[in-house]
Amino acid sequence: MKTAGQLKSLLMEIDRRSYPAYKETKGSYRFEGYVLNIEHVQGDPFAAPSKLSISVDAAAAAFPEECYKEKHRRVALADLLLRGFARVLGESGRKGAGSGKSGLVACSRPGQEILERSGLVIREKDGQVLVRFEVGFPAAGRSIRSGELIKILFDFLPEAVRKSLLYRAYRPAFIEERMALADDQKCIRDGLDGMGLCAFVADGAILPRETGVSNRPMKGAVAFASPASLAVTIPLSEGKSITGMGIKKGISLIVGGGYHGKSTLLKALEAGVYNHIKGDGREYVITDPTAFKIRAEDGRSVRGTDISMFISNLPNKKDTKSFYTEDASGSTSEAANVMEALTFGSRVLLIDEDTCATNFMVRDALMQMVVSRDREPITPFLEKMRSIYEDLGVSIVLVAGSQGDFFRTADTIIQMDNYVPVDITERAKEIADAYSGSRPADSRMDSGKDARIPIRNGRVCGDRVKMKVLGKDAFMVNHETVDIRYVEQVVDSEQTAAIAKFLIYLHGEVFDGRKSLDACMEILGKLLKEKGFEFLDGGRNVPGNLAMPRIQEIYAAVNRCRWTEMR
Repeated sequence: MKTAGQLKSLLMEIDRRSYPAYKETKGSYRFEGYVLNIEHVQGDPFAAPSKLSISVDAAAAAFPEECYKEKHRRVALADLLLRGFARVLGESGRKGAGSGKSGLVACSRPGQEILERSGLVIREKDGQVLVRFEVGFPAAGRSIRSGELIKILFDFLPEAVRKSLLYRAYRPAFIEERMALADDQKCIRDGLDGMGLCAFVADGAILPRETGVSNRPMKGAVAFASPASLAVTIPLSEGKSITGMGIKKGISLIVGGGYHGKSTLLKALEAGVYNHIKGDGREYVITDPTAFKIRAEDGRSVRGTDISMFISNLPNKKDTKSFYTEDASGSTSEAANVMEALTFGSRVLLIDEDTCATNFMVRDALMQMVVSRDREPITPFLEKMRSIYEDLGVSIVLVAGSQGDFFRTADTIIQMDNYVPVDITERAKEIADAYSGSRPADSRMDSGKDARIPIRNGRVCGDRVKMKVLGKDAFMVNHETVDIRYVEQVVDSEQTAAIAKFLIYLHGEVFDGRKSLDACMEILGKLLKEKGFEFLDGGRNVPGNLAMPRIQEIYAAVNRCRWTEMR
């Protein structure tokens, strides 16, 4: 390892030389209290910025052991430090000077969710802090401007480390408050199952968001208040407790007039699979971590999924036990989405009638009289709901605005009235029982392991794989696009980047034409649990722009990947 002084001497030596001479700086350099790693140097001032990282010595960082020994606290602390580092970079007002990306200094910028990120990692062993970021090495035209880079590396970055990556940079009470929030969120999440709940919404939570494109809480919004009949109290850390609405396992129906908060509640439950930062309003909205949002998805590809539980006896005799299509309809896509979620172990299905295929969800009495059952290949979801819970133990939370047929099947019925939940289960059941319409038939449900065998695609393997992330909607690998815009619980484009990386890894290292998809995903899940992002490329040159998705989202991407063949 070289010294900081040697780096400065090298930079002064190559000043004004042709830009590729910057390549000589690649390596590790010892500064006071930390090591600066120059991992990748851009070949041109107009190319993607250079990749750097700083590894802060455990003794210099000096965070108390109780802040990082448990994973939930370690992730929360890493999130806090990354936000601090990003804030310092932003406050510097650095706009750079020179050609291309000269002078740019950037890192990951977290949103409202607390996610495990490659941008900042805290070592469990001793609390060492590693932050990854980008720097646009300065140039005039295509000539090196060493003086500007020296200011960044020797003045700006040491100050950023002192202000954001050391324990002494924060008030102890501030750190303790964030750790207590992480503890409380874990207590609620761990307590759901034992209390017979699949989700919890705390009293006082702010569910509406600022705008359709902003995830911040809406100012002046109605605070959530649980109906007394659904109120539960959950014990927290240090003898505290919290009260709110418990959504019981089973079938829960959310109804109400338009614009009264039905979908807002469901959106909060979708996001509740992740923890949220203090001040978000949804800090104590906690959902079973396997909960998966189901919707129709016209045009998605389906790769050998068994949808026969919902769709069979097609007029064209097409096999629905191993269904293939490049352009699924609303009903077939939703059937595939349900079966894939059940197969991969989701314990809760979240559904909004507004984004579903009507003919998949329900057939009313009049339609059944006109078009007889033997002429209809679709078994409506309504007829499977009871069995999905009773046979498979999978709960359902469904928002319904127009179909009253769901009342008879639901265990709990919540009406949203001006964003206030009201338990109307008894009244709705009485009205439904007196109604002369059709009753859902009893239809059994079965789901097993995913025995499909994925085949390696050589076009996305090797050293020359190019990857491009298209926000939260899609990613490209060697010009092959995977559309995940309707995998709605992807909340950050850095999760999209991670999904792309994992899919490339699966094709290169795991898919061998022998192992089932279940077995392949189990291998990936074990790697993620044991090593996080560090298994990628052997832990070398891990990009700093990855956020951890759930295994459910990775599985969903594999199922939507047109270039992943199954047999």
